[in-house]
Amino acid sequence: MNNKQRIFSRIHGQLIVSCQALPEEPLHSPFIMSKMAYAAMLGGAKGIRANSVEDIKEMKKVVELPIIGIIKQVYEGSDVFITPTNKEIELLYVEGVDIIALDATKRIRPDGKTISEVFPEIRETYKEQIFMADCSTYEEAKEAYELGFDCLGTTLSGYTEYTMGQQLPNLALMEKLVQDFPIPVIAEGGIWTPEQLKRVFEVGVHTAVVGTAITRPMEITKRFISAIKDE
Repeated sequence: MNNKQRIFSRIHGQLIVSCQALPEEPLHSPFIMSKMAYAAMLGGAKGIRANSVEDIKEMKKVVELPIIGIIKQVYEGSDVFITPTNKEIELLYVEGVDIIALDATKRIRPDGKTISEVFPEIRETYKEQIFMADCSTYEEAKEAYELGFDCLGTTLSGYTEYTMGQQLPNLALMEKLVQDFPIPVIAEGGIWTPEQLKRVFEVGVHTAVVGTAITRPMEITKRFISAIKDE
């Protein structure tokens, strides 16, 4: 069993927990995120999705789980911010992240190019690296598969300008990707309840990522407050 098979075997049918906090959030801290990852592991998570090399370094001290690594970086003039350039990919690669996820939407990247223009070179440079395509539509996932990504994520469905308003989790998209492509499909985006998670696995995805519903107390609190206001 090669490394890619081993990683995908470890997360198959399991839960990946996204442990992230943005700079404007109270829990933004590599130390706190490492504790969040540790808590997720104790709860039964079999993988972690993390943002920034700093957070990942701290997490590795306390958890021995496959990590999907990203670097969120905003560049002026582009809506692509999940591992948007070669600079971020190289940082994650050097850190030894198991899976590197990057925006695989059709949007123009900070360097003015599309994913179809840049990924062939990325694939050639990092031959053994596992890459996850964060997509928002079926067409983007199809292109990502043809470009040579190792797995497909529904991460950005509902979060691009042209998919805003899409009901999440996007079960229809997940199911179609599972049916049409022979590589692992990773369900991500809008999974708020255990019932939704169960339904996601019923459509046949390889694994699923849950983030905000578990690890972002500010956003969780806002949902409860919203429920009171709705009353």
